[in-house]
Amino acid sequence: MEAPRLYSTKPVQSLKPTKKIPLEEDHGKASDALPLPLHLTNALFFSLFFSVVYFLLSRWREKIRTSTALHVVTFSDIIALLSFFASFIYLLGFFGIDFVQSLVFQPSPDVWVAEDEEDDNEVLLAKEDTRKVPCGQALDCSLPPLPPAAPIVTPQKVFDEKPVTVTTEEDEELIKSVVDGTTPSYSLESKLGDCKRAAAIRREALQRLTGKSLSGLPLDGLDYESILGQCCEMPVGYVQIPVGIAGPLLVNGREYSVPMATTEGCLVASTNRGCKAIHLSGGATSVLLKDGMTRAPCVRFGTAKRAADLKLYLEDPDNFETLSVVFNRSSRFGRLQGIKCAIAGKNLYIRFTCSTGDAMGMNMVSKGVQNVLDFLQTDFPDMDVIGISGNFCSDKKPAAVNWIEGRGKSVVCEAIIKGDVIKKVLKTSVESLVELNMLKNLTGSAMAGALGGFNAHASNIVTAIYLATGQDPAQNVESSHCITMMEAVNEGKDLHISVTMPSIEVGTVGGGTQLASQSACLNLLGVKGASKETPGANSRTLATIVASAVLAGELSLMSALAAGQLVKSHMKYNRSSKDVSKATS
Repeated sequence: MEAPRLYSTKPVQSLKPTKKIPLEEDHGKASDALPLPLHLTNALFFSLFFSVVYFLLSRWREKIRTSTALHVVTFSDIIALLSFFASFIYLLGFFGIDFVQSLVFQPSPDVWVAEDEEDDNEVLLAKEDTRKVPCGQALDCSLPPLPPAAPIVTPQKVFDEKPVTVTTEEDEELIKSVVDGTTPSYSLESKLGDCKRAAAIRREALQRLTGKSLSGLPLDGLDYESILGQCCEMPVGYVQIPVGIAGPLLVNGREYSVPMATTEGCLVASTNRGCKAIHLSGGATSVLLKDGMTRAPCVRFGTAKRAADLKLYLEDPDNFETLSVVFNRSSRFGRLQGIKCAIAGKNLYIRFTCSTGDAMGMNMVSKGVQNVLDFLQTDFPDMDVIGISGNFCSDKKPAAVNWIEGRGKSVVCEAIIKGDVIKKVLKTSVESLVELNMLKNLTGSAMAGALGGFNAHASNIVTAIYLATGQDPAQNVESSHCITMMEAVNEGKDLHISVTMPSIEVGTVGGGTQLASQSACLNLLGVKGASKETPGANSRTLATIVASAVLAGELSLMSALAAGQLVKSHMKYNRSSKDVSKATS
């Protein structure tokens, strides 16, 4: 039976100019507070904010110098405070539009009721799923029949359901100005104060400029306010990627349903089979070895001796405490862990490592590094900072330094797979797996000169989970560094399998993790947002889940190769006779 579609199949209508139609009464915006153009209003509040801040700081310093009580305020102080709060509220809500509207127009009480009903539905779903072990692909382990029940519908918060179409002369003028180049496309959000409308106008302008249709690229259904300033610039729509679930994956005594966003058929099914084999064998054990993000600026001196002087200074244990104080000023979570240097002539590469809480931490460590570089300029005024990243980090590139030293989370995960599970579920033998792993993952990778690629397909699982949970997909490069080991144990009856991954770079706050879909996948894993009990616990847990899912994927693919099932399974699950283009139209 065909699964119900969760999105509209109607083609996106082209934005065409029509006769101006009177719209429903619009709510007031914060930018309408003054009878001035939007850019002048913004400039006024910016000037007011910084002027008032300067005045209050000056008054505070004067009171301290004259030993005047801080709570004694004059009329000018009161006016300044009121101006400060007014301008701060305006600026806080993206020039006063979103924040003020959220205060004036409170959400419907149905939204809060929906959240309570969602919790009840989760309990009901947990009661329905009473199986003891997971279901593997193409295996007969179906659930017992359930009594008929009403369909469970999980209510969700609706941010904007009305499709945006150009219906006014103002929109048509904006499209023409973008096409003519008089209005920069990137300025539409700030000019209009409506991110979705800006995307629609930009989209129509792009179609007119290129003469190409974007009807297959969805526009409605995305909260464009949530990506502004953090995820994507100049949006014209979004791409749909299916999300499948592998599991339950039993790791460290806990079960996880692993979300995987992919367009590669057979990947989720194969990983799911690996999860089943691990579950039937008692689960996997995953251990976090290190947790530290890195950034390595490049600095240059007039001579190699001066570069060596700075290297000796930075690596001197007596100076570490001073450097840590300077570095740690940038964040309450970022804590300097170590500094390692490498010299190339008169150029010095300084690799800082620091903890970053539940964030992936690239911005956090970069701010701390900048603090240290500014501090070093006092004692090393001849230091020339070439770049805050000198590729000794190393970010989004395969590098031996990450393979050896680690970057982000370093994790090792292992499991002992029972011999009968290998025969019945994986359809192969312990001896075949051990031999294949040695000749393929170890010897074959060495022959290819692989760097961190001593595995079957770790990047497949890493990328799928990264896309589903809002990680940076480009960091799949170093995050997929993995060596897979297999050996026979218990007198050759069982298989010990492990994956060692020294540079898994993940976070549960910031970036794409805040988007609705990705946040839901993190919530499914129980690692949404920052950990309230132990800072960094959620991101560390996510890293162990990634490594455990890689273990499942490695086990299943290697078994398919050993049994000669790879081509057959891909022909079954990765080929389609359906004409998708016709189905879409």
